[in-house]
Amino acid sequence: MKYIMILVIIALASCAPADGDTQAVQGRADTMDRSGLSSLVLGGGCFWCLEAAYEILPGVKAVESGYAGGSRANPSYEQVTTGLTGHAEVVRVYYDPAETDLEELFALFFKIHDPTTEDRQGADVGSQYRSIILYKNEVEKAAAEKALAKAAQEFKDPIVTDLEELKDFYLAEEYHQDFFRKNPDYGYCRAVVAPKVQKTQQFIDQKPKP
Repeated sequence: MKYIMILVIIALASCAPADGDTQAVQGRADTMDRSGLSSLVLGGGCFWCLEAAYEILPGVKAVESGYAGGSRANPSYEQVTTGLTGHAEVVRVYYDPAETDLEELFALFFKIHDPTTEDRQGADVGSQYRSIILYKNEVEKAAAEKALAKAAQEFKDPIVTDLEELKDFYLAEEYHQDFFRKNPDYGYCRAVVAPKVQKTQQFIDQKPKP
């Protein structure tokens, strides 16, 4: 469904004006200073949703949409949507560990997507939309396992989130980056992405004040 809709928006997205006057814009990780930052790769359905949500979380400095968990090098969006490459739509979240941590990043992850539906998030169906955590080291793996165990107690149905070691991350096409910020009135953004951003804001508002 999303693939059909995006054929209409590609040309518009490439020239859509950034809403820089009304909304803070996160830095792109390929041009920013990454010193002191950590990163985490997650997939929970359409990457537009996770990107928009994590971009407003305090402590997150940049978010990139991309592909991971598959077998083909440098896959295109069209190839990933077939489900044949094995990749999932994911985001790479760059964060300052002095301002947020893995526990909070995982807590938000399980707030804004359903980890109990296999290869599906809402109307988005296919292995590219699977719930997945890709860890780079034992610290991330241990934190993910802890978060998964906690989620298993909070959800009625079994958790189907994959936990895999990150092999490669491939940056998605430019028109996917900051998609919600550039296209807030696009139908999918209003119907699917915006509610997840609202959930994220509620998550932020409910955090204990320092």
